[in-house]
Amino acid sequence: MQRICVIGGNRYFGELLVRRLRAAGHHVTVVNRGSQPPPPGVEHLVADRDDETALTAALASRTFDAVVDQVCYTPVQAAVAARAFEGRTRRYVMTSTIEVYDPSTATLPLLPPGTPVPEETVDPAVWPVRADLPWHDPAHLEPHYAEGKRQAEAVLTRQGGFAFATVRSAHVLGGGAREFTGRLAHYVEHISRGRPVVVHPEPLPSVFIHYEELADVLLWSATATDFTGALNACSDGLFDVRDLGAVIAAQVGREPSYRTAAPGEPASPFSFDRHYAMSNARAKRLGFTFSRTADWLPGAVAEALAAPAL
Repeated sequence: MQRICVIGGNRYFGELLVRRLRAAGHHVTVVNRGSQPPPPGVEHLVADRDDETALTAALASRTFDAVVDQVCYTPVQAAVAARAFEGRTRRYVMTSTIEVYDPSTATLPLLPPGTPVPEETVDPAVWPVRADLPWHDPAHLEPHYAEGKRQAEAVLTRQGGFAFATVRSAHVLGGGAREFTGRLAHYVEHISRGRPVVVHPEPLPSVFIHYEELADVLLWSATATDFTGALNACSDGLFDVRDLGAVIAAQVGREPSYRTAAPGEPASPFSFDRHYAMSNARAKRLGFTFSRTADWLPGAVAEALAAPAL
């Protein structure tokens, strides 16, 4: 049994992670602002992670084998966590995102077209940090989501005093109504009702991961391995927006209708004008076995079709 602290962990794959950690026999402590209690048998500490004094007081004298941070979005939050958990944990795992590789948000090394992006493309050890920017302002944070994640990784890499790993998740699908982003529901609704889906002139593929698989990756990263640094987490297989539409069409019995985005018009989610795939080779070398997107995507679509919101 290990002592695991989860920051956040009150919805979607974070909630599932907490349940699976508990089912595996670990002692689990959840830290959040108290909007939703954790499952039975899980210790609950109510604190705002942005308030260093309150967070430190809530932790009291507790120590952990590992921390899984589900809700770290800025270098300021990362710095608070680094100070609060220094000396309290031997391992710290941050949930990050494929968006750190978005070339529209940072100057990144050029790769040959179609090359799945490896972790070293964004190196937290050398990434510049600007903690003086208005990270507490949602008007700044929203358009700088990817940069906030990159800088948060950088702070925890350099300042934590613990072994640090960051799991960069592909686009997460599955769970029906639990899938709070609404992106899969967007496609299911449009195709089911015959509405056109707005896409780029030549949509290019990306990678995805089922929410249950991401929970498994995080559990493994926290309890079953000692790797440090960045790790890409994605199921095997590339899908573009038309591939996704074909899976939905097979279940709703209606062919998708697509419309090319006008200049300056945003395309639908998961329509990309660049090849947007990560390499999961490092995770495989370390021992994690991924599923195939083609195997679980039809089930995720069925869940979305059955969700009450539709």
